Amino acid sequence: MSAMKGPGLRLSLPLSALVAGFVAVLVGFTSSVVIVFQAAAAFGASPAQATSWIWALGLGMGLTSLGLSWHYRMPVLTAWSTPGAALLVTAGAGVPMAQAVGAFMVCALLITLAGATGWFARVMDRIPQALAAALLAGVLARFAFDAFASLRTQFTLVALMFAAYLLGRRLWPRYAVPGVLAVGVAVAALQGQLHLGGIDWAQAWAVPVFTAPQFSLAATIGIALPLFIVTMASQNLPGVAAQRAAGYAVPVSPVIATTGLASLVLAPFGGYALNLAAITAAICMGREAHEDPAQRWKAAAAAGVIYIAVGLLGGAVVGLIAAFPKELVLAVAGFALLGTIGGGLATAMKDEGQREAALVTFLVTASGLTLWGVGAAFWGVVAGVLTLTAQRWRLRG
Repeated sequence: MSAMKGPGLRLSLPLSALVAGFVAVLVGFTSSVVIVFQAAAAFGASPAQATSWIWALGLGMGLTSLGLSWHYRMPVLTAWSTPGAALLVTAGAGVPMAQAVGAFMVCALLITLAGATGWFARVMDRIPQALAAALLAGVLARFAFDAFASLRTQFTLVALMFAAYLLGRRLWPRYAVPGVLAVGVAVAALQGQLHLGGIDWAQAWAVPVFTAPQFSLAATIGIALPLFIVTMASQNLPGVAAQRAAGYAVPVSPVIATTGLASLVLAPFGGYALNLAAITAAICMGREAHEDPAQRWKAAAAAGVIYIAVGLLGGAVVGLIAAFPKELVLAVAGFALLGTIGGGLATAMKDEGQREAALVTFLVTASGLTLWGVGAAFWGVVAGVLTLTAQRWRLRG
């Protein structure tokens, strides 16, 4: 355990919180960093500009996660918009980088307004707790599925990690996930699956590259508006649901506005869209991060510090991420989220009157359904609300 001291302040950082923060960053980057590079390439980004994107996104996620978690003393973890990056891969073809930056800034302004006006918070207040919990469980379920499915390709590695999880939950539940990570790294090293030689430390430091924005109607319609919609529906909606399902009443409006402002400042450097995290945030909000819910914000703050370091060392990110076997990352994430998934399902199914609607929400979300570029989280809520409305209409009839 480490400690930071200052005038009238002593901040301890438990090992479990530090490991939870590291796992959140590891999962966040490995799950979608390739898509971010593809999005940058779609706009014709040079290698220096692509590295600048990692610098901007890492710094943006780090500063907002650290600052918001510290300010509210609750775990608030931000992320880049993964569905947004996937959208940019196709929408960016033939669009100059300057016009793309202009579109990113328009999207950032829309996110800021969504937070500042309070309309997004009003939408979230109308979603029943059972549906929010089912939404969270559905978003996270894919990681648990992938963890166990990894037994097919890396049986020894994943099986030993699962054994470490079961033993850890029995003997030292607070440090179960650090134990899983340690066993996974040790087994991967013994099997020769850690490839640290791919890290180019000589080119580690990232250098920001500024691109002056150009605003066009075509880029606003074709990039800014779709990017705003998928970021709010597929990222911020489950992000708020994750916080509420974990019992944290984080003020929605100022947090959303903060991510919008951060995106606005960093857009010329490649920070295309920042939003609330759901999957990685759940890692920082579970019992594995800290037994005391009031102390779990330290895990999100630790993740923020690591994100800042990763952003500054953007030149080495690809090599560092490639050093870990894919199955190791999937297993750590999946086992770390088991408790949160179980808690979400328990809350979702508790009220018999909302159980069917919650189940539909969970199944649609877990299915991975994507329609018109909008992800499963949004459609899960839509399906759950429609089911609940039909039930209540039938009862009244």
